[in-house]
Amino acid sequence: MSPGTRIRIVTIALVLLAWEALAWSGLVFQGVVPSSLTVLASAARQLSEGEFYGHLWRSSQEIGLGFVIGSVVGIAVGTAMGLWVFFGGAVQPFIHVLAPTPKIVFLPVLMILFGVDMGSKIAMGAISAFFPVVVTSHEAIRLVPQVLIHVGRSFQASRRQMITKIYFPAMLPAVTTGMRLGLGVAIIGTLLAEIKLSNRGLGFLAIQQYDAFRIPDLYAVLLLIFSLAVAANMLIGRLSRRLNRRSSANH
Repeated sequence: MSPGTRIRIVTIALVLLAWEALAWSGLVFQGVVPSSLTVLASAARQLSEGEFYGHLWRSSQEIGLGFVIGSVVGIAVGTAMGLWVFFGGAVQPFIHVLAPTPKIVFLPVLMILFGVDMGSKIAMGAISAFFPVVVTSHEAIRLVPQVLIHVGRSFQASRRQMITKIYFPAMLPAVTTGMRLGLGVAIIGTLLAEIKLSNRGLGFLAIQQYDAFRIPDLYAVLLLIFSLAVAANMLIGRLSRRLNRRSSANH
């Protein structure tokens, strides 16, 4: 077991112990901070029920489609900003202004444009994922080593060959980092949209538990969301490392 894994296990154990100590200390109302065992039992119960998977499937569709759309458009726009100076100069000020803006402010407009069903949630996920990806893609293409560009030009590579053989492999590490950030904010944006107005999804399920003051069930849903987000992030990280190794081997 690596030192990093041991540190993570010890950290989780300490957090659970602190949670249990607080729950049984009497300092706070036990209904607000229930025992972690109660929360874990609620999570296990929800995993055994078919209703949870319906909400999970809806959120997975909305987050997945939004993330893919936002990432593809972000990579394309970021690459174009780096390759064409005029386009980059025209678009960059708007990107820098809108990137730190809380994306939830766009939700009313998205609901008008795409309706209150899945469309607005997918659009919210796409907007949320777009900005981290476009910023990292733009920075990545600007930092491509000039020696690689000169080599490609010396072999009279076409624009398409320069992008696919020179730029993209060099950009890959930074772009995948931006995608991991984009996934996180896409999850947040989509779930916030579900909390605001929806009848399906994990965000809707969480706010339903809150409205009924079923606090252990609410924490269980949040715990499951957190676990799924960590698993998705680890999957992207693993794919990133594999692609980086393949790119290095090709070079």
